Amino acid sequence: MNEKILKEAGLTEGEIKVYLSMLKIGPSTTGPIVESSKISKSIVYQILDKLIDKGLVSYITKDKTKYFQASNPSQIINYLDKKEIDFARTRKDVEELIVELAQIKKANKGLTAQIYTGFRGVQTAHENSYEKLNAGDEYFYIGIFPEQEEKFHLYWERDHKRRIKAGIKCRLMFNQGTETKIVKNRNNYKGCEARYMPMNIKTPAWFMGYKNTIVIGLQEAEIAIEIVNQKIADSFKSYFEEFWNKSKPFY
Repeated sequence: MNEKILKEAGLTEGEIKVYLSMLKIGPSTTGPIVESSKISKSIVYQILDKLIDKGLVSYITKDKTKYFQASNPSQIINYLDKKEIDFARTRKDVEELIVELAQIKKANKGLTAQIYTGFRGVQTAHENSYEKLNAGDEYFYIGIFPEQEEKFHLYWERDHKRRIKAGIKCRLMFNQGTETKIVKNRNNYKGCEARYMPMNIKTPAWFMGYKNTIVIGLQEAEIAIEIVNQKIADSFKSYFEEFWNKSKPFY
């Protein structure tokens, strides 16, 4: 494996060792990660935090213990895109490497729940949908927070263009109090319908759903919890449809 490509992609030597080890061993506490990567225990948390910030690692807590897991290797491309650098020379090499890394990760079943933190982590939780959705498929959001920092609006501008190119549709429900220009903006994108929540219902968290996946997001804390379970996903979809049917189209 050409690890030099990952270094050119912006990962440090320590981050590469930890990330590759996590792909091989699957969800794990820090002990096996230290043993596999040969990284000192004193700095492994620091490296994990950096990978979490880059959207390349997530975690869950079970019995007061954190279990870390490598995100889909395709997130490396998304990470490069967000750095806004010219990597045309290495992109093909990175894409070929991702195929190899994906085979390593596929050998591990993984967990059914993951926690993503930070702005980039929340993006990763959303962008995982592109791994499962095909042209004509749809995702939904319910309870979108009325106030968002400008960085979120800029991100959604880019992501809607990606969604349209992929042929994916979406339905969005914003909390009451959201500026009309924001809801109007989202409705201007092809394949997207945005509405207000009915009956002045406000939610402290937003929920995203697609296929067998639900993502629960806390806007102010920049935390997203991804749950992969068909029954839970179906349950949230039923709630969404109930609210959607009680809402009114935006004019």
